[in-house]
Amino acid sequence: MAGEQSADAREVLGVLRDGRPRTRTELARLTQRVRSTVTAQLEQLIESGLVVEEGAQVSTGGRPSARYMLARTNRLFGAFDLGICAGRVAVTDLAGTVLALETLEYDLASGPEVVLGRAIEVLRRLVGDAGHSLTDLLGVGVGVPGPVDTDHSRAVNPPLMPGWGGVDLGALIRNTLGLDIPVPVDNDANVFALGEWVNRWPEQSDMIVVKVGAGIGAGIVANGALLHGFAGAAGDIGHIWVPEARDRLCRCGQMGCLEAFAGGTGVARSLMLRSVPAGGTQDVVELVRSGNPLAVQTLREAGRVVGDVLAALVAALNPAVIVIGGALVSAGDVLLAGIRESIAARSQPAIVAMLRTVAAADMDESAVQGCIRLAQNELFGLPSEPVIYYEAAASP
Repeated sequence: MAGEQSADAREVLGVLRDGRPRTRTELARLTQRVRSTVTAQLEQLIESGLVVEEGAQVSTGGRPSARYMLARTNRLFGAFDLGICAGRVAVTDLAGTVLALETLEYDLASGPEVVLGRAIEVLRRLVGDAGHSLTDLLGVGVGVPGPVDTDHSRAVNPPLMPGWGGVDLGALIRNTLGLDIPVPVDNDANVFALGEWVNRWPEQSDMIVVKVGAGIGAGIVANGALLHGFAGAAGDIGHIWVPEARDRLCRCGQMGCLEAFAGGTGVARSLMLRSVPAGGTQDVVELVRSGNPLAVQTLREAGRVVGDVLAALVAALNPAVIVIGGALVSAGDVLLAGIRESIAARSQPAIVAMLRTVAAADMDESAVQGCIRLAQNELFGLPSEPVIYYEAAASP
């Protein structure tokens, strides 16, 4: 079976899942296994349909040396990147290359059966459009906007997801699809962080990835591990109390949450209080892009408040990198400028001098890749953290 691989075979998959073909000699060097062991594991992987021989190249001794790679087009992964108001459904090959993607709008309050049912309908269609049948799916990675018990794929008392708490989302998806495949589920900010980490910052063992849209959440990588916390709520920074929101009721039912002031809905409310019509996150983005001075000022203020919270995390965790993504970042550098301003003002200069605070290059892509990495990890039995295989020449 595809998921029943030995430890050595999993190491070979760990090297090959970046999509690059490699020879047996290269695989032996990168996994630090003897060539005969790698040969045996390649035979197992080829028989399972996960690896194919790409072709031949001329080695230094003049003999043809076959190269091996993931059987990218044979099987598929699916991704459900679900946010508060909208999400993305994607189908990828085994290496994570997106073959088809579609945006889906919904009301989370309609419940998991309705929202996931619609997502599964889209997934079925995308699989067909990619020229495959549903049985070609090897797994589906899922991100949802709430705390998750990742061991049981259940949302844990999610404040913004009424009716979702306690539901085994993985089982629901498997049963609806009629497939016995891995369906790992995690918080959307964690999924975003995982995608950023393994695809853009694999050399970092300490970083914070923040999603600022209608809500605010963070994925935290500390000492080479993605933090989930006791109940899966690590990184739920949108519900940290801040004085600027002391008189505002958050959607979670509490007063004073960061999200109520600096999330997209909170910024829109601040603009309405300044007589600037703004119904939500997208209105804020459009106003800032058009150069509305009050919108620019208000979003920068929101960034400063987010930066205040992140400065506390910087002091506690000492990350090397902070990545900011989400709908409000698409308005330009205004939010990021406010965040950087507060972190610089409220952190030790020596720490700030070594810290990089950057905008995500493509949050949607990172979120989809995070979903795929979840599915790959569970199917292949691979570790969550990125494994770096250095290609430097061997020492003399």
